[in-house]
Amino acid sequence: MKRDAKDLLEQAMKLPPEARAAIAGTLLESLDKNIDEDSEAAWAAELKARIHELDSGAVSTVPWPEARKKIMED
Repeated sequence: MKRDAKDLLEQAMKLPPEARAAIAGTLLESLDKNIDEDSEAAWAAELKARIHELDSGAVSTVPWPEARKKIMED
C-alpha cells in the first residue's frame, strides 16, 4: 500500500463508526460500475418486505452478540 493510502486509512480509522461506515459504503459503490436494475429492484422489494415484517411484529430482532454466538456455533 502506498504511503498516501496508508496515511488516509489511518486517518479514516480515527473517525466515528458512522463516518467509517459511510466511507466504506461509498468506496464499495465506486467499485460497481454496472448496476443490475433487476437486482436493485429485487433488493428494494426484499427490504420493504423485511421492514413490514418487523413493523407488524411478525418477526423480532436478535441482539448481535446472541446472533454472532449462534452463527459461530453452526
